[in-house]
Amino acid sequence: MKKYIALALFVCVVAITGFAQETPKPEVFGGYQYTRLDGWNGNGFNGSATMYITRWVGVQGDFSGAYGTGSSFYTYTGGPVVSTHKGMISPFAHALFGGAHASAGGFGDSGFAMLFGGGIDAGNKKLAFRVAQVDWMVTRFNGFSDKNNVRISTGALFRF
Repeated sequence: MKKYIALALFVCVVAITGFAQETPKPEVFGGYQYTRLDGWNGNGFNGSATMYITRWVGVQGDFSGAYGTGSSFYTYTGGPVVSTHKGMISPFAHALFGGAHASAGGFGDSGFAMLFGGGIDAGNKKLAFRVAQVDWMVTRFNGFSDKNNVRISTGALFRF
């Protein structure tokens, strides 16, 4: 019985070591974004950092800012991401939860934001181009939910 337990522990250690070697490197994205809120359009930036736990699943932190005539909109979110990391093309999907801050005419308000979406990265192991990232954005400010929002991003992705 002790031999089987020792063998099982040995197999687990070898499997974990092999599993850890397949984990992708951390990624940092930076680029342009277009945001469409209900009745408002803005252009700005989007940045994120992703750390993978397994080959397919990781944790992502995202920060973005969009600016229009006399107003601005920021999101700061985080959550799980799933990516294939196969070859030159790498599709991904994420669900991000956090906060948002909107300001117009000198007045601002903070609320809750959820982003559900994904995209496609194309490139090699060190540098990639985010062909497109599309997120459906749900915001909640002072008890009012707005579900008709979209964010589209593109830019450079660095893998360390």
